[in-house]
Amino acid sequence: MDTWHDFISWVGSDAAHPTLFSAAVTAVSILVSVIVSGLIVRGAIRALINRRDRDAKTAAIAALVDASTEAAVWASLTPQEQVLADRAVGQADITLRLLPVYGSALAANWSAHQLAELKRNSSAFGFQLDPVVAEFRDRLIEWQNKPRRAKKVFEEDLLRWRTDVTESPRVSPASDAWVATPPVSEGAALGADTRTQQLIDDVAAIDPSARAAGADPERNTPHPL
Repeated sequence: MDTWHDFISWVGSDAAHPTLFSAAVTAVSILVSVIVSGLIVRGAIRALINRRDRDAKTAAIAALVDASTEAAVWASLTPQEQVLADRAVGQADITLRLLPVYGSALAANWSAHQLAELKRNSSAFGFQLDPVVAEFRDRLIEWQNKPRRAKKVFEEDLLRWRTDVTESPRVSPASDAWVATPPVSEGAALGADTRTQQLIDDVAAIDPSARAAGADPERNTPHPL
């Protein structure tokens, strides 16, 4: 108790005022420095996260734009090139959907629809789809620079496409069979015909009756009654 009373008496004395003032200034300085340091660290971490998201967003957009150039000539690609292109598009689509960016899911849905349309029209239009590819690129770049404005455009396009699909007649799945079946070149078809004819000649050389039938096609033709 004596110590506590002595401390209270010292605090109330004039000699303690400079010491108490210095201690208060030191405490306030430490508190302010801690708050400022926390804000600086928080800003640096946020800038690092934003930069990482921006880099991931840029990489995804670049992959989608590159995929659009391949989708424009999809009918002329080999099956191996189509598989590699689909894998690149799938990775870019997942990266885009997982980004904590405003409107990333809408941008992914819009891009998927546009790429599907490019693939579907590639067999008919081919390199005439260059303006569509350029518009696809510009829209994604606009979304990167102004996400809120581009989000509204994506919503309008998706709503219009959904309405068109609802009002238009149902398209047969066979119309998209070209996507899975690559075009057969004239040389491949000629090679298949040559191998078939060679097989017929080999059978005719082994079987005399078959050779005779091949020499005289009217011999085995039944006469009409």
